[in-house]
Amino acid sequence: MKITRALISAAIFIAAFSIGGISIAGEPDELVCDVGADYSLGTENYVDAIRLHREIVRKNPLNALAHYHLGFAEGMVGDRSGEIREYERAAALGLRIWDLFLNLGLARLEVGNLNAARDSLRKAVLFGGQHAESHFNLAVVDERSGLLDEAERETRTSLLLSPGDSEQRNLLGEIYAEEGKIARAAEIWLELSRDAPDYAPARRNLAILDLKNCHGRLGDCLPAR
Repeated sequence: MKITRALISAAIFIAAFSIGGISIAGEPDELVCDVGADYSLGTENYVDAIRLHREIVRKNPLNALAHYHLGFAEGMVGDRSGEIREYERAAALGLRIWDLFLNLGLARLEVGNLNAARDSLRKAVLFGGQHAESHFNLAVVDERSGLLDEAERETRTSLLLSPGDSEQRNLLGEIYAEEGKIARAAEIWLELSRDAPDYAPARRNLAILDLKNCHGRLGDCLPAR
């Protein structure tokens, strides 16, 4: 599970076009702020999506969904400050959907604002606790902030929702290693390297662990069977 923007709900991939995407709470008529603008977003024509959504919010600055879509499009062309600004406007106008706060948290994480990212991702969990990526990305921020107990809890929750995910399992191993639970970290990475032999991070972490903590004898770090 990579730390990337959500395929922003039907707001981007709107049901009217049967394109798919991640579903959000709300009535069907609440998912589209403008058919043409959202179609540009759904087809990844971000230049037109930005232009059309800017016109919408100019005419109706209280359209929270349009601010959200504009922010997403701006983020996709690398305008991080514009992305965050529009997400914040959407939230201030009362939009309460999990992927808004997921994307806001990720954008804030990318600019290095861990506290604000954590606040947003906690809201993503609140409004979308059934989505593994909400918990996973909150765990990432917690781990980077040194909140290891919280990071472990959120990673475990994400694994319950998405069993077997390699990135989540790898993160849990990293958290265990930082907590000094070397045997548990070793076991996770060893199992992950067997289950997903092409997943390089697990092999690298296992090698580092073996060198630094197991003195070249990985068996010394593994629990007795």
